[in-house]
Amino acid sequence: MDNSAAHPVDNVSRARTVVVTGGTRGVGAGIARAFAETGARVLACARRPPERPLKGVEFSPLDLRDPLAVQAFFAALPRLDVLVNNAGGTPYRRLADAGAERHARVVELNLIAPLTASLAAYEHLRRSRGSVVMIGSVSGGRPSPGSAAYGAAKAGLANLAASMAVEWAPEVRVNTLVVGMVRTELSHLHYGGPDGIAAVSRTVPLGRLAVPDDVGAAAVFLASDAAAYITGASLHVHGGGERPAFLDATTAHREPPVGRSDRDHDRGK
Repeated sequence: MDNSAAHPVDNVSRARTVVVTGGTRGVGAGIARAFAETGARVLACARRPPERPLKGVEFSPLDLRDPLAVQAFFAALPRLDVLVNNAGGTPYRRLADAGAERHARVVELNLIAPLTASLAAYEHLRRSRGSVVMIGSVSGGRPSPGSAAYGAAKAGLANLAASMAVEWAPEVRVNTLVVGMVRTELSHLHYGGPDGIAAVSRTVPLGRLAVPDDVGAAAVFLASDAAAYITGASLHVHGGGERPAFLDATTAHREPPVGRSDRDHDRGK
């Protein structure tokens, strides 16, 4: 048996350098923390510094929508092993409530910026035989009313990653984390207060929203030697997804209310 390609289940090597875009808060901060805990050198890029410094994480100011600044940033790095394209997001905005240029900026941040960063990082990653982790979204695989441009961009991001994985193999691995609903400091803007967050959590099969550390752990795995034969993949980090709405609407095969036996239910009591 040839074990030459086998790798132990390990974390990112202590010698590696990791860049996390948008790594100063929310999901990005969780990803940056997870890589820092492996002993890697972690650089978090964003336009503004974190409100509180992240232990083991270096902050680098960078506007990812400025191609020249992005190219200069990566050119100045001595080496790079992992690029996590996390920067993104969108406000709630129905399509007809804004002009095309506003929606185009959402696509720019969530699709064009990851492409720009990946191209700028390519030579580093090729030399180090590194990897790219795209932070996608379940919004890219289903209708996304109120954030249609975001959903379209995330759908494009998953396709971009799959194509990139083929073009850049075998030197660079490229994978996507398809992330579901995450509880962050901004959750109230999307789900409301505690009651809203609790109600939304009940729609997830695992019974809770993700936390940033859940996404961070998955990103570390995809960048590690344990995932050495994984590229072009989409790993869903969504707690089982969303319960189909028809299950709550159907009148067939409903579970009996608490306190009633199956026999009583069958008799129509």
